[in-house]
Amino acid sequence: MTVSLKNLIGDSWRSPNGTESQKIIDPSDGKTVVADLVASSPDDVVEAVTAACAAFPDWRSTPVVQRCRILFHIKELLEEKSDELSEILVKENGKTLIEAQGDVRRGIEVVEFAAGMPSLSKGDFIEDIASNVDGFIYREPLGVVVGACPFNFPAMIPLWMMPVAIACGNTFILKPSDKCPVTATKIAEIFVEGGLPAGVLNVLQGGRETFETLIATPEVKAISFVGSTPVARKVWENATANHKRVQALGGAKNYIVVMPDADEDAALNAVIGSSFGCAGERCMASSVLVLVGGAENLLPKIIEAAQKLKVGNGLEPDTQMGPVISKEAKKRIEDYIQVGVDEGAELVLDGRNITVPDKENGYFLAPSIFSGVKPEMQIAREEIFGPVLSVMKVANLATAIELANASEFGNGASIFTNSGGAAREFRNKIQCGMIGINTGVPAPMAFFSFGGHKNSIFGDLKAQGPDAVEFYTQKKSVIERWPGKLATGSIWGK
Repeated sequence: MTVSLKNLIGDSWRSPNGTESQKIIDPSDGKTVVADLVASSPDDVVEAVTAACAAFPDWRSTPVVQRCRILFHIKELLEEKSDELSEILVKENGKTLIEAQGDVRRGIEVVEFAAGMPSLSKGDFIEDIASNVDGFIYREPLGVVVGACPFNFPAMIPLWMMPVAIACGNTFILKPSDKCPVTATKIAEIFVEGGLPAGVLNVLQGGRETFETLIATPEVKAISFVGSTPVARKVWENATANHKRVQALGGAKNYIVVMPDADEDAALNAVIGSSFGCAGERCMASSVLVLVGGAENLLPKIIEAAQKLKVGNGLEPDTQMGPVISKEAKKRIEDYIQVGVDEGAELVLDGRNITVPDKENGYFLAPSIFSGVKPEMQIAREEIFGPVLSVMKVANLATAIELANASEFGNGASIFTNSGGAAREFRNKIQCGMIGINTGVPAPMAFFSFGGHKNSIFGDLKAQGPDAVEFYTQKKSVIERWPGKLATGSIWGK
């Protein structure tokens, strides 16, 4: 059954009033309509912001332990409905069911983290910093904050944002991806069912124009965004120009380095999972493989393993890789593959022209692997965001690190080695925010912050973990003196 997506404004779900509409298509067959989406109008934005502003004073005044009791209930509901959420996610995004379950699970972990806000948001106090003068710092919420999400993790990324922001005492406006809005909207329904007061969470359907209207709205105090680097840079520029706190996570070109002494099976499995998991549509995908010295013998095994991956509908239990998100995404990835061929790289595995039985219109690509890739090539420099792996061969670790550090991105990087010295050298000298040692996808758990360096992030604070608490709160510093002597009399003990 096709879902007609609605906005949540205050205490009511209502149809958006915009003029632009689109259909959310199941990427596994390219024709089944999962949902109908109508974009929000400027009036919808005003109403949502008004509702969030109206709810803020009472929510801010709600004791943090009470806020967190609601989050504990929301967490229980998310657990109960995780299978339903995972199936919805597969149908609109194309992930395999196992990947979708992981998407939901990582989001629930952030709810668990946020439910510890009484400890996370504590301030500092010093008595008698001068004679009869005390000093302390405490946190307070910002007000109305906004989160805009990408298509590739429809459960996890809204849950990066909403629980921490709400636990800190803010009211929140969620702008789901206009490519994958159903999962995020269902999660918002669960938050309401969990007991959030009206207006604490609001949802606005729509795309770029809806988001840009929110950025320009004076009452909105902070913007959290995840997407490509060009868009993240623009969001950061627009948000800061509108005097807002901003956290904009952008793209990546992650390197995975395999040393000659690495455990071959572990490295092989990691490369396959990291490069082709989620059809390569994730910012933590390792899209450049650097084989150091004798490790080049691993390449034939990688090609063989990639060829064996079962590509198909994510709801089928034996599927190992689902479709990419859209026809346009498939075309863009195919164009990049042709660019690599034209640049002179050797296409040792071509994932184009795959056909999945009974899914001929699906947006499927099999893994593609290039060998002989040079650093100056476009496929080595730009984020492809699909199941394409570029392979380079170098003589030593220093050269591998130099190659990775030359990238404009600095999201993640991994090394496979049995040498503690090599791992330490890599960890110390690689220029990125998230590092894996004998781990193919170095995505931090919910209680650590998530984000890269260089052009992979715009803004000073990262997502989830302690940085999220910093992002969604502001500090007040108080210097306190009570002049005069104690009053006299029996009740004062004098």
